[in-house]
Amino acid sequence: MSKRDKHPLKAAVIGVGYLGRFHAQKYARMDGVQLVAVADLQADRATRVAGELGVEAVADFHALLPRVDLVSVVSPTPTHARVVEACLQAGVHVLVEKPITTTLEEADHLIALADQQGVVLQVGHIKRFHPAVRALLDSGMLNNPRFIDAQRFAPFKNRALDVDVVLDLMIHDVDLILHFVSSEITSIDAVGSGVITGKWDLANARLRFANGCIANISASRVARDATRRLRLFQSDALFDLDFMRPGLALRRRGSGTRLVDGLPVPTIDEQEFPLTPTDALEAEIRAFCRSVRTGEAVQVTGRDGRRALEVVMAIRQAIADWAQQGAGG
Repeated sequence: MSKRDKHPLKAAVIGVGYLGRFHAQKYARMDGVQLVAVADLQADRATRVAGELGVEAVADFHALLPRVDLVSVVSPTPTHARVVEACLQAGVHVLVEKPITTTLEEADHLIALADQQGVVLQVGHIKRFHPAVRALLDSGMLNNPRFIDAQRFAPFKNRALDVDVVLDLMIHDVDLILHFVSSEITSIDAVGSGVITGKWDLANARLRFANGCIANISASRVARDATRRLRLFQSDALFDLDFMRPGLALRRRGSGTRLVDGLPVPTIDEQEFPLTPTDALEAEIRAFCRSVRTGEAVQVTGRDGRRALEVVMAIRQAIADWAQQGAGG
């Protein structure tokens, strides 16, 4: 064991709003990690979270960088590029919340800088660590999905309003679909509408892949009820992932028959997968810390984050084009 392995990893969280506070809590309770401080431009917020966890509060995160091994960057999305850049330049490992940045050029710069500095850059696509997603991939039964339908609806909340619903919510399912489908996208059609914020508050996108798979993705942050569901259809099965229950169900043709209106039809076998209760955020942070400590492969790389961003940027452009056509017609 190296000298580094004998000592706890020193961590900090930059941005302790709604989600950043949870990051700080996970680090504070994790074996092998010492939460050194939290940073936030809103001093009262930093002081409150720091007081809860018994750590230092600072306004300027730069002062922390010589004292820590790793950070979670949970600041507003438009600040990701400059905050992550400063951390990487200081040789600090970074877990940055999704989306990685607001532009592909910024993402490319951060990926190259992390490679140059030899440090970990992980992107916070937390749904990769959801127990239903893990169970699906671990089953080994997912095989060349042909159609995917994703729905992610949420009632309006006064947070994450610095970005539209595509960058806020739809990007979760975009990342999962890219993870599930080993093929390039050939076309994107999308529509959207602003209801409350002046940005796209609801959107629908249809992705076509070179291998023939089609994905239909719907997202809303102005829904009456919350829905988070993803269904994958392949030639021999339907997988139904419910992120809220949570649950994973499989339906496929059985070996027997049954009578429907007097005619024999195949039976349908249904299987509910047992899920191990998992705190997805804790699992994400533990994976990040393992990569830092042991050199284990990063589970959601900067390039993964960049690819998801590239697709959602194309979806946003498709919505803008569609809206412009309507305005012109």
